[in-house]
Amino acid sequence: MSSEDLRKSQQDVLSIVQQLRSLSPSAAQSLALQTAAASIESDVSSRGVPLATNEQYLVFSLADRELAVKAEFVQGVERLADLTPVPNVVPWVRGVMNLRGSIVSVVDTRMLLDLELLPYSPRTRLLSLQYNEMVICFVVDGVSEMLPIPSETIINGNVRQATIPQWVLPYTAGCALIAHRMVVILDVPRLLFSEKIQQYKIPG
Repeated sequence: MSSEDLRKSQQDVLSIVQQLRSLSPSAAQSLALQTAAASIESDVSSRGVPLATNEQYLVFSLADRELAVKAEFVQGVERLADLTPVPNVVPWVRGVMNLRGSIVSVVDTRMLLDLELLPYSPRTRLLSLQYNEMVICFVVDGVSEMLPIPSETIINGNVRQATIPQWVLPYTAGCALIAHRMVVILDVPRLLFSEKIQQYKIPG
């Protein structure tokens, strides 16, 4: 089945399911309709026709831009806390902190991405991201909301060159236009396991 056929099948199925669930019948009829809708979704899934899903993303701000990461990679959002300095590391590693019993590194994201350094404010937050066993806290300008982003609204490919700032381009999975907002989607594994993050120690 071509991608166009898959897309059309997906739209047809979603239309049927929405129509079934928008009805207001008796309790018995309602149960039957819910069962029918679930059956349709199950059947479509088993035949390999994808249903649209809206994954949750945490939106945060950095250098007057909105960025987002998949909620599954977010371990927590913290206020600034006392940090313990670490010797012989690059300046953008501001130190380590105790995060719910684990010692994690804290990275100044502006410094990491060679952005203008600004004083921390009451809105500044620590965004702890995790992939596999790697956990790092990133200092960001602020955290705004948890937002569902439909997968079909995420644009990647060559369009990224024109819409995503160069300072974050190496770590992006694309961007999404949502209600006149351009949100840059970060690729968390790519960021956490980037060469720059991995080589944080100063040779000596």
